[in-house]
Amino acid sequence: MARPSAGSGVGRCGVRILVVGGSGLIGAHVVTVLRERGHDVTTVARTARPGIEHVLDVESASVDELRPLLAGHDGVVYAARSDEHRVLRKPIYPEFRRDIVEPVVRLLTAARQEGLTRSVVMGSYYTYYDRLRPQWRLADRHAYIRCRLEQAREGRAAAGPDLPVSVLELPFVFGRAGDRLPNWAGPLERWARSRSPLVAPTGGTAATSARSVAVVAVDALEQARGEDIPVADENLTWNDMFGRIATTVGRPRRVGRLPAGVVRAALRSGGLAQGLGGKESGINPTHLADVLLAELFIEPTTGRPLEPAFRDTFVDPAPSA
Repeated sequence: MARPSAGSGVGRCGVRILVVGGSGLIGAHVVTVLRERGHDVTTVARTARPGIEHVLDVESASVDELRPLLAGHDGVVYAARSDEHRVLRKPIYPEFRRDIVEPVVRLLTAARQEGLTRSVVMGSYYTYYDRLRPQWRLADRHAYIRCRLEQAREGRAAAGPDLPVSVLELPFVFGRAGDRLPNWAGPLERWARSRSPLVAPTGGTAATSARSVAVVAVDALEQARGEDIPVADENLTWNDMFGRIATTVGRPRRVGRLPAGVVRAALRSGGLAQGLGGKESGINPTHLADVLLAELFIEPTTGRPLEPAFRDTFVDPAPSA
């Protein structure tokens, strides 16, 4: 296959793409959209699953181990998941850097050496807000956000000028891929199905579906873009989100207001408890209230409805006959 030049729009003529994390929630949808558009796809994941062609722990693989995997491809998608709320012993930054930054640097170094011409990295909308609201000092206060910024900056440096790197800045992602769900879906579903009252603070979040993320990712690959791309289908207040989840699971009810002071006190207590235990999380609860109580909205949105993704997330699919 002739390699398209960097920056060229390939449309539907077909490129060969390696999807890292191809069995995950987002990666599986990226694979589907790529194939729908006539592209060749190779999948890799750390564990063997149906549809995975190569089993490799990319997070620990060396550049020399990655190069044969990338050889013959035109582009690569990095869709491995990272849990920003993991609690680890201090200092947490080195561990998060090993998990988030270093694998992408090695992968894009190998991709550059193999002559790839396009790439997509799944990132976080916190980096969008770091640009938009520098007064929040997000990178200084949260190891996860610092590492996401370093992932984009150092990944692009490793890729060099001939390998554009699109970083998709993702908010809450709804949807399902087989048995893969968002890591927060289970607790929210159990809460919505329970008899406990629903309460929500002020503020809210952008939200998208895994399918929408995949469409944006494939567009970025086809166009060989090298930009930060915030992705959102809708902007939801926390009240709207929790109410829609409750309706989706068949337990519709009013969502009460959770006072901001209660939220701040609870998060400060959580941060204090972590500190006393010699632990940290990627998102520091001591400084989380200012973010949680804000409207973490993205403009413009795609306008795609989220109802199908809500159902996919919170309603078990009917068993196959």
